[in-house]
Amino acid sequence: MNTAQKLITLALLSSLVTTVVYPFVLRYALKHRIVDNPDARKLHRLPVPVMGGVAVYAGILAGCLAMSILVSGASISWSIMAMTIMLVLGVWDDINNLPAIFRLIVQFGIVGAYMVFTGYYIDNFYGLFGIHEISLWVGIPLSLVAGVGTINAINMIDGIDGYSSGYCIMACVSFAVVFIAVDQSVWSCLAVIVASALFPFFMHNVFGKKTKMFIGDGGTMMLGFFMTIFALGTISLRRGSQLEANGMGIIAMTLAVLCIPIFDTLRVMTARIVRGYSPFRPDKSHLHHLFIDMGFSHLGAAIAILTMNLIVIVVWLCLWLSGASINTQTYVVILMGVTVTFGYYKLMRWQQHSGPIGNDGRPLGTPMWHAFCRIGEWSHKEEGVLWHTLRKIVDTKLFGL
Repeated sequence: MNTAQKLITLALLSSLVTTVVYPFVLRYALKHRIVDNPDARKLHRLPVPVMGGVAVYAGILAGCLAMSILVSGASISWSIMAMTIMLVLGVWDDINNLPAIFRLIVQFGIVGAYMVFTGYYIDNFYGLFGIHEISLWVGIPLSLVAGVGTINAINMIDGIDGYSSGYCIMACVSFAVVFIAVDQSVWSCLAVIVASALFPFFMHNVFGKKTKMFIGDGGTMMLGFFMTIFALGTISLRRGSQLEANGMGIIAMTLAVLCIPIFDTLRVMTARIVRGYSPFRPDKSHLHHLFIDMGFSHLGAAIAILTMNLIVIVVWLCLWLSGASINTQTYVVILMGVTVTFGYYKLMRWQQHSGPIGNDGRPLGTPMWHAFCRIGEWSHKEEGVLWHTLRKIVDTKLFGL
């Protein structure tokens, strides 16, 4: 069996297992009232089961076990152990609302243990800013902060249907392409497994009515862990040296893939700290909240944000292929990340709170704001024949209740 056949087999198996397990998890969540209840901050109006991450975990686990048979040298026991702990931590948080400091301690412990036992951490800048190999005493703390930051960034973008799962599918495919390019079969298979296990959940989360579930903190922490190890696996000298030879800005590529979750989370946390709040205090200041305020549907907002992130990836790719230096690649990616999160968010909020004053004494918004609102209204045209057909499929007894 060649590499392509292995990837297809693992992808189909992971998707199938998630699909089969999904209704059982849904019934369990409904029976035991493990749901996300609406409040003033949240965008849904009815309680929604919040154990989707468990179904995705089953698909990933099945794919990993099959990979250990199909792919020689596949040893991912530490990844399986770590993702299990992250899932349990997140589900526990969904049920009992754990203190943020406790979650952070466990996350630092898991990321640290993974680096110790696998040897994957940020140990080289590949000439970026004139820096090459870095010492263990710098690389380990840097990797810990970056890893835990990535986990929480993925957790924080889970605010609208299809966003976190759609983003992680896109990111996994991007990392898979890189791993295939350097002939890393274990890592490429793992990235494909995660993306494939997510796809059935994405369909239920976006199109389902009776079968809708949220992925929950269990799912987002588990996915954040995978984004972390894919990033560390790419940057680590054990992988990055193969990419460096081709002039690829490895850190720039990683930042491009993780662009909007990372920069949006940095913006939100910075704003909270400036206002004197905890950086983990929930609010409605994320980029996806802006699109919802402009009238976008959940899927429309998710597609818009993912498109913005994809543009960053494409621009980086063009820079790399055109022979731009690794410094230039990195500077442009950072500039675009700041522009599409800090800059665009601030611009549109200013447009929203400017313009003519209405009868209630509040600004009505500028023409630019209303133009984007009209695009937001157009995004609701998604609920046509195709939408209802997909809803019927995912809500059938075969796939749901």
